[in-house]
Amino acid sequence: MIDLHCHSTVSDGALSPREVVKLAATNGCTMLALTDHDHTGGIAEAREEAMWRGIRLISGVEISVTWNSRTVHIVGLDFDEHDGSLQNLLSTIRKGRIERMKLMCDKLAKHGIDGAFDDVMQRAAANPEMVSRTHLADFLVENQYVRTKQQAFTKYLGEGKSAYVRHEWADLGDAVAAINGAGGIAVIAHPMRYDLSATGRRRLFEAFKSVGGRGMEVHSGSCSAGDRMQYSVLAQRYDLLASCGSDFHRLHDYSGGVLGRCPELPDFCEPVWQHF
Repeated sequence: MIDLHCHSTVSDGALSPREVVKLAATNGCTMLALTDHDHTGGIAEAREEAMWRGIRLISGVEISVTWNSRTVHIVGLDFDEHDGSLQNLLSTIRKGRIERMKLMCDKLAKHGIDGAFDDVMQRAAANPEMVSRTHLADFLVENQYVRTKQQAFTKYLGEGKSAYVRHEWADLGDAVAAINGAGGIAVIAHPMRYDLSATGRRRLFEAFKSVGGRGMEVHSGSCSAGDRMQYSVLAQRYDLLASCGSDFHRLHDYSGGVLGRCPELPDFCEPVWQHF
């Protein structure tokens, strides 16, 4: 009952950090990492609740990275969230989110979809600098421009789609260095979701290791048993620690997994939590 990837209202989740921990406890979780996008502001609240619930709370963050002209995500685990260099990097990343959202909403307006920017900023009112494509996908679904969040990304918001705006996030080396410098472990988030060829995947893993990356999520969200086995084998091949996470954002969102209930990893994996 270990879950090392989930989100709260500090980024694009629907539950507060305290509510995330309560739900994880209800689901039997014993070790949890709150990994909000580019922000560690929910960790203190989550840790306080976790103490009462008997859950071991691991500090976490999911850092947005630009690598080889594409966006990938790096999860940091078990670090000092007060580290100055890490916080400076996260602050720099967050500054570009609102301007990017304006540009994406302008593109939607050209397709006859008006009112998106005001709507998403209201959705992100608790933390405007963390406005994201997830908020925009929710707007598109609720206003019946698309049927599902996945369709919002495949039609409008994904890379190369009509409302997508490329943004330069953190450098891969800088992100991993900041995590390592804060005493943490850097993990490639949900590698099965990146549209990479076998060669592209190898280059990502090699680049990640070359700058000090140490782990890989071999289970993420609702990925299949086949994916889980494939990426467990890849973690072993590249000598990377194995991690797992639900990537939980909200209830009844079946693109993610069940908070706090990741399946067991294959026996040959070296779990990242053995190094906390």
